[in-house]
Amino acid sequence: MTLIRMQPGSSSTSCGPQTVNEVMDVAGPQVCDDMTVEVALAVMAGARTGHLLVCDEDGLCTGLVTRAQLIAVCDSAAYDDRFRLRAVPGDRGLFTSPLTPTAEAEHAMRHRRLDALPVIDEQGCALGVLALAR
Repeated sequence: MTLIRMQPGSSSTSCGPQTVNEVMDVAGPQVCDDMTVEVALAVMAGARTGHLLVCDEDGLCTGLVTRAQLIAVCDSAAYDDRFRLRAVPGDRGLFTSPLTPTAEAEHAMRHRRLDALPVIDEQGCALGVLALAR
């Protein structure tokens, strides 16, 4: 896996991206954690994305869900049409700062086997997503 999505037209003369801010994607669709899994899958399909940023009722980022996680929930015996995103199993609270060195964030993602990681500001609001290419 390698980091993807350098900012177009970057004038950086260094050997590579130095911070997460230089390689993160702009925050895509953000949904509330009380949304049902079915609706979240529809939002993903409409946005043509493989993940959604999940926020609480105050608009603070609580994590990220992937299409694979939602499909696994739908295939489970515990699933019903009222299943909410806040109940989806997975790593919650894994975030990075835009000031994190790129190599450090990439190492952490590989160690935890994450394909995407929310980038948040000091208040907990989503700024973007750091994604790894396969």
